[in-house]
Amino acid sequence: METCAVLTPECCRAGRALLDWSLKDLAEKSGVAFTTISQFENGRPAHGTTQQRLAQALERNGVKLMVEDAWMGAVLVRRG
Repeated sequence: METCAVLTPECCRAGRALLDWSLKDLAEKSGVAFTTISQFENGRPAHGTTQQRLAQALERNGVKLMVEDAWMGAVLVRRG
């Protein structure tokens, strides 16, 4: 399994769910605007740097974002 190179809206939502985070929580932890995250999770494209900041915030708190062949997902590897 490899770490996700590109964060998808589904992985972002799954990562938040694993941490029991609201959009506001992720916005505070990542420094990305609440509205930007909401739009991204609802299918609007986000810049690579935005995706990277979101992924880093999730990963710093124990979520591993992964991709393997035809699937991708999020796994909680430690509670931060």
